[in-house]
Amino acid sequence: MPAHQPARPVGAHVPVAGGLADGLAYAEAIGAEAIQVFVSNPRGWALSDGDAGQDKALREHVDATGLPVFVHAPYLVNLGSPDPVTRRRSAGSLAHSVHRGREIGARGVVVHTGSAVSASREQGMRHVRESLLPLLDSLGSTGPDLLLEPMAGQGRMLCATAEDLGPYLDALDWHPRAGLCLDTCHAFAAGHDLAARRGAAQLLDALLAVLGRHGQRGERGGLRLIHANDSKDSCGSHRDRHENIGAGQIGAGPFAALLRHPATRGVPFIIETPGPRAAHAADVSALKDLRGRAARRG
Repeated sequence: MPAHQPARPVGAHVPVAGGLADGLAYAEAIGAEAIQVFVSNPRGWALSDGDAGQDKALREHVDATGLPVFVHAPYLVNLGSPDPVTRRRSAGSLAHSVHRGREIGARGVVVHTGSAVSASREQGMRHVRESLLPLLDSLGSTGPDLLLEPMAGQGRMLCATAEDLGPYLDALDWHPRAGLCLDTCHAFAAGHDLAARRGAAQLLDALLAVLGRHGQRGERGGLRLIHANDSKDSCGSHRDRHENIGAGQIGAGPFAALLRHPATRGVPFIIETPGPRAAHAADVSALKDLRGRAARRG
């Protein structure tokens, strides 16, 4: 039987340049209870087949411990692009991430919601629909879900705020295999003031109001993952620059509020913060400490 997992596991995006086994060792060293990985070059189109032996070892570890594992699609993926070559490559890269996620026992594949670039918002949303719906339909009932990650709102991003989420999911017919990954730095940069009094609760309440309209609050189709990142820049800056927990413009308090909100029960918190291993260990430890304080407060 898998080991007991906390209601809100705290973990990190871990480096796997040396293989998935290195990622597991890194996770253990920093005290991570959940991990996120890249399964191919995050800044290129080249696709990696992985290593069957390491895939098997990770799956067995997941089965034995219940470790939540997530895959992040490459940064180049943009299904809203007006360029058909970019869309084709993006769809292929995302399908590969899903395939590799299934091989390693991942719960979800995180993908940025994309940009219309030089086209209109309407055109960008049409391209997203045409690219994503076939992939969502192909997932069946097993394997990782697609977790949509709203952006910081720079340029012609198609989804940044809670208000943007409804139209985006409308374009996908509220597909049950499309879940949500909330990035705190992105939300803050997009204009959700998490640092304000009750700011974190107001953001989650706003997201639940959108998701609840279509009943998407359950295990699938709702909030599935939180990227817990402080922000170097101010609220509404539209700048996606992550900072270590408590060292940025958001501060530690809002993360405590997120960790005690009912909507985050069962949702892993993954850091994507700067620095070497010691800094990541400190961020994981800080979130665990905030989680413990939140639990004591009831």
